[in-house]
Amino acid sequence: MTTVEQVQDVATAAASGASATEHFRKDKSPFEAVKDTPPERVSTLINDVLAGVHATIRKHKVTYDEYNALKAWLINVGEDGEWPLFLDVWVEHVVEEVNTAHRQGNKGSIEGPYYVPNAPELGSKGTLPMRPDEKGDRLVWNGQVRSIDGSPLAGAKVELWHADADGYYSQFAPGIPEWNLRGTFITDDQGNFEITTIRPAPYMIPTDGSCGKMIAAAGWHPWRPAHLHLKVSAPGHEMLTVQLYFPGDPHNDDDVASAVKPELVLDPKEDGQGGHTISYDFVLDPEN
Repeated sequence: MTTVEQVQDVATAAASGASATEHFRKDKSPFEAVKDTPPERVSTLINDVLAGVHATIRKHKVTYDEYNALKAWLINVGEDGEWPLFLDVWVEHVVEEVNTAHRQGNKGSIEGPYYVPNAPELGSKGTLPMRPDEKGDRLVWNGQVRSIDGSPLAGAKVELWHADADGYYSQFAPGIPEWNLRGTFITDDQGNFEITTIRPAPYMIPTDGSCGKMIAAAGWHPWRPAHLHLKVSAPGHEMLTVQLYFPGDPHNDDDVASAVKPELVLDPKEDGQGGHTISYDFVLDPEN
């Protein structure tokens, strides 16, 4: 079996970035979704972005050396395949905020670069696929999916994925089974589900690539607090994409991705057997 040390030797930022880029290209159709966007809106968005860049250059009197360093860095981000990482860590939280401001149900959060669709279906009660010796404390989660009027949503889909206790995601790091810690649950006739998994650990985003060089140059830190990723959906309702966090994590207040919200922090209870239980429900907004 691959050891953690071996995984760390080969789980480079470039490999992770290339994998994230490949998954994005395979799973998304971004240009199709905006093919009818009027040229006037495209022009407005481009001009406003450029105006922000121009204002920064003028305000801080950017030198040619700094400008050329930026060009070299932008080229390296592409070569490392780290555009999904960069955009999801430093930009997506604002896109999510703007697009979900109208919702009356649960607050959402960013998707991040490590989602993979079509994870195995495990019914309304089950255990995420994991290795026999999977590290991490046992976590049992009971919840319900409802509409904003309080009615339970039977047959709702709860997709869950998260990093392992070493901070690695299956399909984005070597030596991990394909669907490790990834699964899809379908709520019962009362909208209920029960999931058994392990508690993930905080982790650093990849630091040996271009994003890591930017972090180091700026004197920032690369840490994300421990979190669970979810997509929750039901017919006739808006999909909820969310991350849930754990109390007491030292990086809840300074998450590098700026994605933590107070409403998304869980309240684990000790189960008396070295693990924890959690209760957290989802309320979805009807589609307009």
